[in-house]
Amino acid sequence: MSDSNDWTTAEGRPAEGVITLRLLTAADLPAYKALRDVMLARHEQAFTSDAETERAREAASYRVRLHPQAGGKSLFTLGAWSGERLVGALTCEHENRKKVMHIAHLIGMMVDDEFRGRGIGKRLLRQALALLRREPRLETVTLSVTAVNQAAIAVYRQAGFTRYGHLPRAIRLSDGRYYAKDLMSLDLRP
Repeated sequence: MSDSNDWTTAEGRPAEGVITLRLLTAADLPAYKALRDVMLARHEQAFTSDAETERAREAASYRVRLHPQAGGKSLFTLGAWSGERLVGALTCEHENRKKVMHIAHLIGMMVDDEFRGRGIGKRLLRQALALLRREPRLETVTLSVTAVNQAAIAVYRQAGFTRYGHLPRAIRLSDGRYYAKDLMSLDLRP
């Protein structure tokens, strides 16, 4: 999977410095876990999960984030690659309960610090929304974002998300600091 900003060499490999987007597979789980572990440690306020607990997980435990499984919630995890290096990811989940099957949730948006400011998060979001719009049963997509992360909030607003709620003290770090979360949604219907 790629979008219009991708370029390849004559051999079909990504050109130097080009970021390609594609759905993650089981073979990508070690790279996904490595990126996630780094991001959780560096940006603990941005994630609900804690670095210590997640670091102890096996890479294979993230398999449920790759594609729909019986009773599972994930639709997909989209990855951003710089050559062979995973530098960004975004997971989409949905509800299996009948009354809320029309709602999808974006979770775990992350872009490696070295690659921030290059539009990778925007591209991940744009591609994820394009995939979600292909699912006829989906009408709404939600996400939560740490309220102090104004750069991410701006990206989500630019994509059409609006804030529908605010949860004060949503995350409590080990040092006692609290962070609020903004709850945002986007109507996928035309």
